[in-house]
Amino acid sequence: MPERTWEPCVASLAFGPSRQESLLITPEARKGTPDPTLDEGEFRKRFLQQFLDPAFEPLKGELQRIADAAWDAYSHHRKSPKTRKAGPGFTDPDYDFSVDWIAAKEAIDEAQKRHEDQAGPDRFLLIVASSRSEHTCPGEMSKSYRLVDVARQVLGSAENTEVEVLELSRLTSEYGRHIHPCKACFSTAAPLCHWPCSCYPNHSLGQAHDWMNEIYPRWVAAHGVMIVTPVNWYQVSSPLKLMMDRLVCADGGNPDPTSTHGKKTDQAKEMELKGWDYPKHLAGRMFSVIVHGDAEGASDVRRSLSDWLRAMDLVPAGALAEVDRYIGYWKPYATSHEELDRDNAVQDEVRNAAWTLLEAVRAKRSGQFLSAGERLQEPRQK
Repeated sequence: MPERTWEPCVASLAFGPSRQESLLITPEARKGTPDPTLDEGEFRKRFLQQFLDPAFEPLKGELQRIADAAWDAYSHHRKSPKTRKAGPGFTDPDYDFSVDWIAAKEAIDEAQKRHEDQAGPDRFLLIVASSRSEHTCPGEMSKSYRLVDVARQVLGSAENTEVEVLELSRLTSEYGRHIHPCKACFSTAAPLCHWPCSCYPNHSLGQAHDWMNEIYPRWVAAHGVMIVTPVNWYQVSSPLKLMMDRLVCADGGNPDPTSTHGKKTDQAKEMELKGWDYPKHLAGRMFSVIVHGDAEGASDVRRSLSDWLRAMDLVPAGALAEVDRYIGYWKPYATSHEELDRDNAVQDEVRNAAWTLLEAVRAKRSGQFLSAGERLQEPRQK
């Protein structure tokens, strides 16, 4: 048998791109999923379904004309029908910006000024993550709301504090209140994910009333954030997960959408491959996490939330500020509020968490809070 020899492929070695060169070759966006575009008949059917109440019957003619206008906006893909020039301070000052995005950006800039104002109060954002409310089907308030109220009383009793409560159950109980799903632009290329998110509102698709443009400034202004959530199927609540996903733009998102001329994927990919600095827009804020369950999953959810907040460079306030407990363990749901009434220990733990968050915020703002390694640069970004 002849001896086998190995020879390098000279052509590939001589003419193939080097690793560094290949990184600079902008890959094409992968495509091939089914087209979701509706024909006019299906669009009109879906559009008019929101007017099934008999009160709209006398307005049938008017609704048809409104449907005509909605179809025109949809068929011509007018996502942002009202725009203005970006102006100075952007890569392309002549780029036509959505007025919705400009308003969101201005609100964030103002919130950042409040956050940085050393003469201002200690600002806290308390988030009720339960979807339950007595103002819709469940017919009863959530235990998360009650626990947040315990924390609010503690923080509100301290001098020079400002406490804001974000009640995510409004997604289920308030008309026109939405957090639309994240479209995962970041996974195409980091610079394609804009800060604040520019995916919504999308007026041509009827994706309006997006709450996140009001929620972003609340996170930005805060010095301390406390999240109180129940365990839903071993996970956080669905409203909280929607908000979490839409906060991806706060962790490495692009503050200048003109640099990618909106959603130009090739430009975003090229920017990322040249080197992206992954700006941390919420870094340094202190956090507390309270998770309550009734059977299982509380510790896993607490760890998941804490890991997520740490990944965005928020800072844990301290061991007492992270709590996972069971209220009415394996007891009937019908008596869960009575179980909370009797559970003075968990109420005291929430008070301790609030005091810990307050102390951490004040130490941080006075320059006395030291976190080992906080000045070191991460060698690998997300």
